[in-house]
Amino acid sequence: MSPVLAGVLQLLTLMAALALAHRPLGDHMARVYGSERHLRAEKWIYKAIGADPDTEMRWPAYLRGVLAFSVTGVLFLYLLQRLQGTLPGSLGFRSIDPDQAFNTAISFVANTNWQSYSGEQAMGHVVQTGGLAVQNFVSAAVGMAVAVALVRGFARSRTGGLGNFWADLVRGVVRVLLPISVLGALVLVACGALQNFSGIHEVGRFGGGSQQWNGGAVGSQEVIKLLGTNGGGYFNANSAHPFENPTPLSNLFEVFLILLIPFALPRTFGRLTGSLRQGRAILATMVTIWVGFTALMMWTEFHHGGPAFDLAGGAMEGKETRFGVAGSAIFAVATTLTSTGAVNSFHSSYTGFGGGLEMLGMQLGEIAPGGTGSGLYGMLVMAVIAVFVAGLMVGRTPEYLGKKIGTREIKLAACYLLVTPALVLGLTALSTALPTPRESMLNSGAHGFSEILYAFTSGANNNGSAFGGLSADTNWFNTTIGLAMLLGRFLPMVFVLALAGSLAEQRPVPETAGTLRTEKPLFTGLLVGTIMIITGLTYFPALALGPLAEGLAS
Repeated sequence: MSPVLAGVLQLLTLMAALALAHRPLGDHMARVYGSERHLRAEKWIYKAIGADPDTEMRWPAYLRGVLAFSVTGVLFLYLLQRLQGTLPGSLGFRSIDPDQAFNTAISFVANTNWQSYSGEQAMGHVVQTGGLAVQNFVSAAVGMAVAVALVRGFARSRTGGLGNFWADLVRGVVRVLLPISVLGALVLVACGALQNFSGIHEVGRFGGGSQQWNGGAVGSQEVIKLLGTNGGGYFNANSAHPFENPTPLSNLFEVFLILLIPFALPRTFGRLTGSLRQGRAILATMVTIWVGFTALMMWTEFHHGGPAFDLAGGAMEGKETRFGVAGSAIFAVATTLTSTGAVNSFHSSYTGFGGGLEMLGMQLGEIAPGGTGSGLYGMLVMAVIAVFVAGLMVGRTPEYLGKKIGTREIKLAACYLLVTPALVLGLTALSTALPTPRESMLNSGAHGFSEILYAFTSGANNNGSAFGGLSADTNWFNTTIGLAMLLGRFLPMVFVLALAGSLAEQRPVPETAGTLRTEKPLFTGLLVGTIMIITGLTYFPALALGPLAEGLAS
């Protein structure tokens, strides 16, 4: 079987598995977030944190809950890292330096998982499992809660209530993330992923020296890093490491985990708004972009010339032989079109156009299908922009799901769109203009510029993957990327929740003959076009200086 045919079969298998899971998981999440009943375990959690899960929150109160919980998470994780040297289960590792502890704490709380350290050489069991893995659960649940709050804004009318943040947070963890994670961890361990709490031990001697390795709860952390679209690996090699991702089967299963919840959330959206056709339109937009990016990535990595590429069957530099070009390309697109950031190959070694596709996937806002929650609310904001554009073309006040899109809503949506590009382009320009940050680049020219552009694109979009080559463990990059992750995560949430509150207060607008049918294929095409045009106009000059220049020169 040719590598290309094998890749196509992998993609079709993945699509079939996601299609089978879409309806039951989407309906389950709609029941979870629409229920008024609390499980006994959830009641214990509410009592422990002193929260009343039945209190309706307006958007400022909901936002205060998001920010208070996240600030607490940052402080806890920072202190845990700074105290690691005195904690049991540290495996003899020293405490983390202040700038790196700051960067890592923000990274995991912001659902980014940017790692400027080698996990197996810096973090003990307590920090890995009690700190990082816990944040993988709750940061994903925060994103899902904000998405559900925006959906309630569309579904409700003449009320400012968006639900209860604490109830949404706890339910997301207890009823959605934990059950799937338990089953997923069993599958990964059965495939060969590591799961223990062993210490450092010698695994072999080579050329007079020895190689040492430490164990850990790898399987359980691996599943939630993917399911929650987090991406932070137990080992520095991330999902290219055989202890995290042992076989081609586990590789395909990991991609399935990455895409599972983001592709199911449009069904939840349709259920909660009472219009499954609207959910299918959002899903169709996500699928169109994802399939298009995957096909382009496989083409550019299989498109080869010369005897070395002919013998390898494609651009195999930086890719694991057990996954090949197809398995690496599918994984790379899935992680950069979501906010996962996990890698099973070296992104810097992709072709110039392949690296550009990875960056462009993040620059779209990671909405196809995006992160757990963040993908859905990002896509809904783009839908608001799309109906506004359509309204301008026909001279009619735009409407979406029975809500008028007025001046306030457009301003909030525009602010949401401008935050991330301002962070990415501003910090990239500053880093390339100053001499000290430029010293961290391994390469010069277009590829070196791509290293910095990729780093800030990844950080501000809460992806967390690295292009490779950039020495990011410096005071400058730890601080600036940390700020990009912090602002890139929580400033957009401010605008999303304000938009949700504004929509929830509106009176429904009756549908007329002039209403744009947003459940039709025409709107799906309009939405795809709006996304690509806005991103292209925003990032094309920067992409032209980096991956496009490199691709045209090769």
